[in-house]
Amino acid sequence: MRTDDRPSALAGARADLNLDTPTLVIDAQKMEQNILGMAGVAESRGVTLRPHVKTHKIPSLARRQTEAGAAGITVAKVSEAEVMADGGLDDIFIAFPLVTERKIRRAIGLAQRGVRLILGVDSRRGAHRLSSLAGEEGITLEVRLEVDSGLGRTGVPRAEAAGLAREISALENLDLTGVYTYRGAVLGDGSPAIDLEEAGRLEGELMVSVAREIRDSGMPIEDVSVGSTPTSKHAAGVDGVTEIRPGTYVFYDRMQAALGVCSLSDCALRVLATIVSRPRPDLAIIDGGSKTFATDVQPKAAPLNLAGFGHVVGHSGAVLQRVTEEHGMLSVDEDSDLRVGDTVEIIPNHVCSTVNLHAEVHVLAADGGTEKVRVAARGMVK
Repeated sequence: MRTDDRPSALAGARADLNLDTPTLVIDAQKMEQNILGMAGVAESRGVTLRPHVKTHKIPSLARRQTEAGAAGITVAKVSEAEVMADGGLDDIFIAFPLVTERKIRRAIGLAQRGVRLILGVDSRRGAHRLSSLAGEEGITLEVRLEVDSGLGRTGVPRAEAAGLAREISALENLDLTGVYTYRGAVLGDGSPAIDLEEAGRLEGELMVSVAREIRDSGMPIEDVSVGSTPTSKHAAGVDGVTEIRPGTYVFYDRMQAALGVCSLSDCALRVLATIVSRPRPDLAIIDGGSKTFATDVQPKAAPLNLAGFGHVVGHSGAVLQRVTEEHGMLSVDEDSDLRVGDTVEIIPNHVCSTVNLHAEVHVLAADGGTEKVRVAARGMVK
């Protein structure tokens, strides 16, 4: 892990924030650096940037990403797309297969509002449903074929991609414009990637070869969309890749630091929590537990083997070792100077699912002022 245990801008301003805890605070300067950094990666490699907004779930931050150069945004759910469209975003890719009538009709409603909407598809049945319902409304839906590149999640197997693309192209009311994948930091066999540059290159090369095979079959698709935060800059360097879709980079988190993608000092979002009890010299209790910190990245789990549920900034001996709903148990050095009433700053292991637990965040500006912002797409799972 690229460590940098210096306190963030929050440390100096903490006493003046007068915020109740536990709460999420975003360092606006760090976030802006992260946004501009990834926009620069996309520009330098000549690809489109379409960030996944599941990380922040906030329309104003999505607009900032598009102002900085992103061509549009990516979401996973129709409900997220609806929130973002209401917030002024008009170019949205739902990178998740829609197969139920209700969800498809809601997506069609967004397209009828004037949103440029791209839908993901990975099955014959799903494609036929999209085609049929679009036909009822007299519209054509833009779609991309999802290909499984090793994660073993959604996506058609690589060997079946060209055949399914041919069937989709033959359907009325669907316009197949590209292919996409999500692999994250894994290799083709699903094993964790040690070399992120190699992982990104292989991901890009695989999808470019899929697109080439589809084009050779007579279907002139354009888009080859790839890339997560760990692999985007490497996948973007592959000739033929047209788009990257990183998400976590807007804040970064402890997991990305452990992968070597960033340093801890690049992490723009921190959880502020208060020490509420010191029952033993080696134990401190904070007012944030599983309702505050995501628990999907477990401590000591392969391949990252992280210590605790987050990095406690400025207290090298402190580990957020255990959580219950309302309590977080910090193991601390017996001579730790942490006292009841003190505030600690913690970088979460996984920022995306941590944000989803909170109704609001506080954005800290360079002048020390804060703005409370609602997490508008929080809990949008349908």
